[in-house]
Amino acid sequence: MARIFRPTVLELYQLTNVELGVCFSIYGTVAFFSYFLGGSFADKYQPRYLMSISLLLTAVGGIYMATFPSFYELSLLYGYWGFTTIFLFWAAMIKATRVWGGKNKQGIAFGLLDGGRGAVSFGFGLVGLYIFSIFLTQEIEFTALIERQEAYKYVVLTCSALIAFVAVLVFFFIKNETRPTDVKDKVTWRQLLHKYLVVIQIRSVWLLMVIILCAYTGYKITDYYSQFANEVMGYDDLVSAQIGGNLLGIRVFIGVVVGFLADKTKSSLMMIYGFAITIIGASMFSSGIINANSTFLFWFAIILTATGVYAFRTLYFSAIQEGKIPLAVTGTAVGMISLIGYTPDIFMGPLTGYFIDNSPGLQGYQQIFGLLIAFSVIGLIASVAYYKWHPKQEST
Repeated sequence: MARIFRPTVLELYQLTNVELGVCFSIYGTVAFFSYFLGGSFADKYQPRYLMSISLLLTAVGGIYMATFPSFYELSLLYGYWGFTTIFLFWAAMIKATRVWGGKNKQGIAFGLLDGGRGAVSFGFGLVGLYIFSIFLTQEIEFTALIERQEAYKYVVLTCSALIAFVAVLVFFFIKNETRPTDVKDKVTWRQLLHKYLVVIQIRSVWLLMVIILCAYTGYKITDYYSQFANEVMGYDDLVSAQIGGNLLGIRVFIGVVVGFLADKTKSSLMMIYGFAITIIGASMFSSGIINANSTFLFWFAIILTATGVYAFRTLYFSAIQEGKIPLAVTGTAVGMISLIGYTPDIFMGPLTGYFIDNSPGLQGYQQIFGLLIAFSVIGLIASVAYYKWHPKQEST
């Protein structure tokens, strides 16, 4: 919701860009440790139990967010979400998808996963926009702050209810693994250390760390699309939110198409294309040629950049099979890769918030997209290395 309603969230919660970035950073810091500890849990316990509990706990946090807590309280809430959405959920979801995709359908499995996530995000955005609009009695620029707060409260509560409902669906409809684990056994520190020692020796794990670090940096910058539309292009809060929500619709199409193409070629090859497209789109934003009078260029660049970002977001975990990472340590590998790959959750929020708060208007966004270009070049190099490397180890 903060991605779609970013200008509204900043106003209603009385936050600066840096403060909202700090909330994301606290989320990322808690998630950092959750990736490390949660990976082996996904190798030990059934994904449907872990995921359903995670979703229920996350929904409870949404109820608290609807009370419009202070900055300090909101920071604690984001830390709480860093635990609920990662420790029990993340590696379990990735492993369940890999098992479902088998040996030859990893691209389409992860393409459907990310496309499906995009569809759900798009649906949440539409629901949120509809609820937000029906509680406004007049044009948004003429509404009082209290009226917008009331409207947004129902947006958050509705999304929380939907998340709780999905938790129930996950519990009843995701099947157990064919080789059930003994949930009575405890995960010992010795077992945990052994698995990480195995995983850390796999070269593809290190390359995926770099690729995901660069790719996720690009995804974090999608948080600013609606704010760019508001502050640079001059659209109001509601139209800006609609732009942010509609871009999630692109993710649905890209996820499925790119996943299909990855199965026909290689996930690493498609990631190369994704980074190259992102560099072109980000260069248009960074150059400063896009302003309030260049609507066509704005849409062309934002769709191009979003296409690249959503493409490699679909692919980077489908490349696990290509990298011959053993199935038995998939959860641990995901935890290890995510430990480094998702560190943008820690530093990107405060960093990009600093750019915008200290360089208002177009200049701050030029700096942000310049940062995206730098990371995309590094990601492109790592993807080329992954594509050219042919691991001999077979997945088990």
